[in-house]
Amino acid sequence: MRHLNMEQLTKTLTSLFNLYEANRNSNHMHENEAEFHSLYVLLHLGSYSQPMVNLYIIGEPLSLWFRRVSTPVLKSKEMCFARRILRSFQLGNYKDFFCTAAAQASYLQFCIMTPYINEVRALALSCINFGGYKLHPYPLLDLSKHLMIKESDLESFCNSCGLETCTGESGNKLLPTKQTTFNHPKGGLQSYSFLGLQEYER
Repeated sequence: MRHLNMEQLTKTLTSLFNLYEANRNSNHMHENEAEFHSLYVLLHLGSYSQPMVNLYIIGEPLSLWFRRVSTPVLKSKEMCFARRILRSFQLGNYKDFFCTAAAQASYLQFCIMTPYINEVRALALSCINFGGYKLHPYPLLDLSKHLMIKESDLESFCNSCGLETCTGESGNKLLPTKQTTFNHPKGGLQSYSFLGLQEYER
């Protein structure tokens, strides 16, 4: 159902862009035009194996679509945000992804990004688990700040990814690294908190 909703939104945005172009007056930018374009870019987040939206739904890849976007729209803060989020996602830069989202996302942008947040968190856990030093478990409190999630929710999320947590001598929760049981969750995850954007959450 979610996939169908996103596909319908993509088609609606495409029709809206055609109306913008039909009524284009020089480099004038219509009200909310930049945000609607940014939503289209954010719809192209997702894993390469199962993208939520067909990249060729309007007959061309996103890279070519960018060439047809007017300069004022392309340079708008909404589009700069969307392009930065897309770049961070593709490069696996989870820190920049979360910091940018918390600082700049509008309500509609956050709604579209929501399905991908856990995917980026899982990527971060994978990097930390396989790249960490086995004798130095990662403090869950520090990790929760990076991933902008409550510590209690993070413990649950780790378990969903096949990772075990432990309690240190000082009573703090820790994530031992180099665990071989890590796996990317296959959907169906509960909705976890996103610190910094609580006013958008229901």
